[in-house]
Order: sequence, then structure tokens, then C-alpha cells
Amino acid sequence: MFNEIDNKKTLLDNKRPFNKVAIDNLKKYFDVELTYNSNAIEGNTLTITETKVILEEGLTIGRGKSLREHLEVINHKEAIDYIEDIVNKNIDISERVVRDLHHIILKSIDNKNAGEYRKVNVLISGSQHRPVEHFLVQEKMNELVNWYKDNKDKLHPIELAAKFHFKYVYIHPFIDGNGRTARLLMNLILMRSGYPITVIRTEERDEYMKTLEKASVDGNIDDFVKVVANAVNRSLDTYLYIAG
Repeated sequence: MFNEIDNKKTLLDNKRPFNKVAIDNLKKYFDVELTYNSNAIEGNTLTITETKVILEEGLTIGRGKSLREHLEVINHKEAIDYIEDIVNKNIDISERVVRDLHHIILKSIDNKNAGEYRKVNVLISGSQHRPVEHFLVQEKMNELVNWYKDNKDKLHPIELAAKFHFKYVYIHPFIDGNGRTARLLMNLILMRSGYPITVIRTEERDEYMKTLEKASVDGNIDDFVKVVANAVNRSLDTYLYIAG
């Protein structure tokens, strides 16, 4: 599948630079798509239409929707802008970037823990995986960043992004917001290699979670890499359609 994806990426690269209308269209589309789907995977009940209204019109949604859900939308959009800025400035992944990204995601929701590694042990509902003990988080995150640096020029960008995502959630470094942060870091890695923003859709949640769980239990990450590759392939199709 990597060959098919790389052929599409070459086609897309040959169409660059895109005109401003196309860029603005893609930006608005993926801001909503990524924000809605990433939040929905974590249980946010706002619809894609409500997400769009909040992001593009600055309106609040009534009918029992919580302030937290609104903040999750606003913060996630800001987090997308942050990783796009990181890419444009050619800044690579570091622990500082990870913590700053997480801080954006949780600010005004849980200021105490925003950007701060957890200081307690945690369990994940519905999973056999038990994240590392809290006193190992700093060490494991340092190892993860070093693993990334050692492998970023060796692995295909999609495999690199998927494995980084898995290794990150395996550590589960923060009390909350790990899933959203993982998917944004996955996108940061892909975008640094010239791939478009990639969305794991909420209807793919079961497969996404099952393949992550499988990788945690038996170490086989192949199925999870396929989930990410399929999502990248879909995003390339969208970009090619808009690019004409």
C-alpha cells in the first residue's frame, strides 16, 4: 500500500503550489474533520455540524452541551494551528513540543495537568494494557523522542508516524488528552514529510482501538499501521480532488 500512497503523493507534489482558494478550502475542511472525529473518538457529543458552527462562526451550542465540549473543539483547532506552525518553521518533535501541544489541548479544561506528565498510576478502561508506572514516564518519554530521532530517516513516514503514535499511547504520559495528542503528533510526523492532514474517523474507532490493543498485547503493530495508511490514502484522495 505504501507504493500506491507514494504514487499519489508524487502526483500531489507535482500540483504544488496550490492556489489560495484551494488552500483555504482544505484548511477549513480538515480543521473541522480532524477536530470533530478526534474529539468524537474520545466521547465528545458535539456533531460535525455543531463543530463547524463553533469553529467557523464562533457560536456556542445550547441544548445541554457542556462547556468542556466547546473548549475541546476550540483547543483542538488551536492545536492544529500549532502543529502547522511547527511544520512551517521546520521544528522537529521534542518533549517540549509534546508538552506544549498537550497544554493547548487541556488548557481551561484542566489547567493543573495541562502539559504536565502524570504523577499517578492509571488504568485504561476496556484494555488489558497497563501503562508504565508514573515515575517511569519521564524516562520513557525521553526514550521515545530518542527512538524517533534514530528512526525518522530509516522508516517510511507512515510507519514512523503509526509506531510513534502507538509507543506514545503505550506510555500514556498524561492523565487525560493522550489520544488527541497522539493523533496530532502522528499528523505532525506525516506533515513534516509532506503528507496531508490525516483523519481517523469516528466510525473507524472500533478498528482503531482494537488494533492498538492488539499491538499492546502481542507487539504486532502491522494492523494498526494499515489503519493509519488507509487514512493517509483517503486524505491524499481528498487533496488530489481539490487540487484538480
